[in-house]
Amino acid sequence: MTFDPATLARTIKALTEGETDEVALMATLACEIHHADDRFDWTGFYRVTEPGVLKIGPYQGGHGCLVIPFTRGVCGACAREGRTQLVPDVEAFPGHIACSSSTRSELVIPVFGAGGRLIGVLDIDSDQPDAFTEADAKALEAILAEVFGTL
Repeated sequence: MTFDPATLARTIKALTEGETDEVALMATLACEIHHADDRFDWTGFYRVTEPGVLKIGPYQGGHGCLVIPFTRGVCGACAREGRTQLVPDVEAFPGHIACSSSTRSELVIPVFGAGGRLIGVLDIDSDQPDAFTEADAKALEAILAEVFGTL
């Protein structure tokens, strides 16, 4: 299955219209994004639960790490820097946290609510090296902004 951002955006908009609960939205997006492309091996959210700490939220795939400090890994770097992390080879990323030994590449996008409040990060892992593109990142950033940007 090939990633079709326009179709995914329309589907997510229809499914989430009027919903304001962050966890319900994360659960719906994790499911829809995960099943949108065969490259996506693990798809989920890590939520900011206290300053400097991410905890696992809704996800699809095998077990994830339960707690990730902003100081560690790709998700931590994304949260700390507030910018998307596109990692073609996780083994080459300093401080990578191996939640799953099958992960080869990763795309992590910050999730911002109203006023630029960091809600969490969307983490997508692939068991293929160099699986993600800038176009993937931009399309998913736009979907996240539309869904969470006013909460």
